[in-house]
Amino acid sequence: MDYKTDVAIIGAGPAGLMLGHLLRQAGIGCIVVERSSQEHVLGRIRAGVLERVTTDIMDQLELGGRMHAEGMPEDGFNLADGERLIRIDIKRLTGKQVMVYGQTELTRDLIDAAASRDLPVIWQTGDSVAVHQIDGEAPYVTFEKDGETHRIDARFIAGCDGFHGPSRRAIPVASVKEYEHAYPFGWLGILADVPPCNPELIYANHERGFALASMRSRTRSRYYIDVPLTETVEDWPDDRLWDELAVRLGPEAGARITRGPALEKSIAPLRSYIFTPMQYGSLFLCGDAGHIVPPTGAKGLNLAASDVAYLSRALIAWFKKNDREQVAGYSALALKRVWKAERFSWYLTKLMHRFPGDGDFERAMQVAELDYIANSEAMQTAIAENYVGLPL
Repeated sequence: MDYKTDVAIIGAGPAGLMLGHLLRQAGIGCIVVERSSQEHVLGRIRAGVLERVTTDIMDQLELGGRMHAEGMPEDGFNLADGERLIRIDIKRLTGKQVMVYGQTELTRDLIDAAASRDLPVIWQTGDSVAVHQIDGEAPYVTFEKDGETHRIDARFIAGCDGFHGPSRRAIPVASVKEYEHAYPFGWLGILADVPPCNPELIYANHERGFALASMRSRTRSRYYIDVPLTETVEDWPDDRLWDELAVRLGPEAGARITRGPALEKSIAPLRSYIFTPMQYGSLFLCGDAGHIVPPTGAKGLNLAASDVAYLSRALIAWFKKNDREQVAGYSALALKRVWKAERFSWYLTKLMHRFPGDGDFERAMQVAELDYIANSEAMQTAIAENYVGLPL
């Protein structure tokens, strides 16, 4: 079966769905193609801290009702070092808040509205998706479904298909540059239906390692510790992980932890990665297809949202005003914000983790930096501005 549309979107995660909704709101045709099932997409456990750019997109789409009703606006967050808790008051320092609302729930809101907003989503195409003729003005996407080959002809293709999708790999190697930094540990996370131990997030730097106390709702908590990459989930039964969290988060927060069985437990490696440029011919990359950030700064989903904000504006200008300048400048504009978010995530990761091979000097630098943060409103303001999200 053949389809024809203005923009073919690969990937039905938050980036692809937000882009599709924004384009349809402007009267631009698009079709979303997703390799996995809807159930699989909604079962992925991902981020939960939303910047203003992300909540603004949901409000612009008039899809933010449940987010505002069930989400948790946060005025600040905390950096812990031993027994000291340094609160970063982001609302006082920036006038803004972040919103705790699970990526799964945001994705559900976007999926539930797709049919009524005339946004077609083709599910379960597997690994068959391929892009063609991206260096010209008539690109197309092919995929297999139900034993048949399908084709989507479009003017542009948006690759919102994550790090392992086909979009980025379709760009000629000679035209790109990749930047990557791998971290020597992973984050072991546990999701449990228990109330959070603290009303705001706590990032802890303990002599035994890093810990994060986070949440998805008032009754669902998400905790992390860093572990060597050689370890497995099986090395960490629930009781051992809860015991370790209580130690690393410090006596006050640790005493408030409510324990419960794991709904999900996994280890994610940490890395920083940027692919440049984020466009080639008629193909554009958004989200994890173009960049990966360590989760320390809660930037992954929010960077995808800012990519979508830039790309949707550019495509709307192209189709509605015959303005080609914004399309040509998409990658350069998006990458300015990407690099700043990568810097902040790298900085916070270096500050709050004990790295293998670091000695007394490196630890003394962490102590000095944290002490400076604790006593400098200017430094707290800089951290708050980055955490709440830099302006588009």
